[in-house]
Amino acid sequence: MIVLSEASSRLEPSASARDIQIMTDTAHLMGCRVYSIPQDFDLCETAENALAHLPDQACEMAALWIGYIPSPERYVAMYEAALAKNIRFLNSPDEHLRAQEFDRAYPFLAELTPKSVVVTEISQCEGVGTSLGFPVFVKGTVQSRKLRGWRACVAETAEELAALVTALFELEARTRGRVIVRELARLRHARVSAQGFPYGREFRVFIVRGEIVGDGYYWEGDDPLQALTVSERRIVLDLATETAARLAVPYVAVDVGQLEDGRWIVIETGDAQFSGISRISPIQLWSNLRRIGELS
Repeated sequence: MIVLSEASSRLEPSASARDIQIMTDTAHLMGCRVYSIPQDFDLCETAENALAHLPDQACEMAALWIGYIPSPERYVAMYEAALAKNIRFLNSPDEHLRAQEFDRAYPFLAELTPKSVVVTEISQCEGVGTSLGFPVFVKGTVQSRKLRGWRACVAETAEELAALVTALFELEARTRGRVIVRELARLRHARVSAQGFPYGREFRVFIVRGEIVGDGYYWEGDDPLQALTVSERRIVLDLATETAARLAVPYVAVDVGQLEDGRWIVIETGDAQFSGISRISPIQLWSNLRRIGELS
C-alpha cells in the first residue's frame, strides 16, 4: 500500500500532529511505501507538483492519505493527481465528503443517531431550537468545538443558540457554511474535561469495506467506563458495521456512544484517513490496512 503523509517537524504541536506522526511512523514500520506531501499548496502550487516525486505505477495501487482534513477542492485535486499516476485513494471525493460532512452522512443514519437539523442562516435558530427542544448540541458539519468545553457546544436558549451558530459560521473549516443543531444526547460518563465537557462513553471503530480494522476507547486517560463486556463490544461493532454499510464508504471511522439509559447510538462518522486514532492500536490498525491493501 502507498501512503501519503503530511508528517513534518514543522507541524504545530497538537493531538492531531501527534497522531499524524504516530500513523506515519507505524506505516513505515509495517513496510508501507510512505511519501511525504505538503500540508497545502503554498509552495508547490498544485497537486501535480505535490506528487511529482511519486513514481508512476505499472498497475493501479491502493493509497491512503495521512494528514489534516483537507478542503473538498484539495481532496479532489490530490485524488485526480494521484490517479494520473495509477494511484487510487480508498475513498473517492464523493465518498470522502459523505463520511466527513455530517449533513451528507445524516440521511443514511436515520434512527441510529440523535435528530439533527442543518442551519445555514442565523434566522433559522429560533425555529430549530423550538422544534428540537432545548438544550441542543451545536457543531459544524465537519467538526465540533468540544475541546473548548460544554458551553461552546450546548445551547439552553434561542439566544445562546444564535450566539453559538454565529461563532461557528466564522470557522469556515469546521462548518463549510453549515451548522448542525442536534437533540442533546446525554452520554454515560465518569469524567469531565478541564473545560467542563463530559468524557462520554464513546468508542471509535475503523472499517475498510465492511471489515473492522481497529477499534478503541475514544478518550485518553484512565476511565472506569473504557472496558467493554463481550456483549457490549459486539453491540458497538455491529452498530459501526451497519453504519459503514449504510454509508457505502470504503474507509470510514464511526464513533459509537452509550446513553445514560444504556442505549447505544452513533455519534458521528468521518473519513478514517483524517480521523484521530484515539485508543486504537496503530500496530493492529496498520497490520490490517496493509493486508487489505495487498488484496486490492
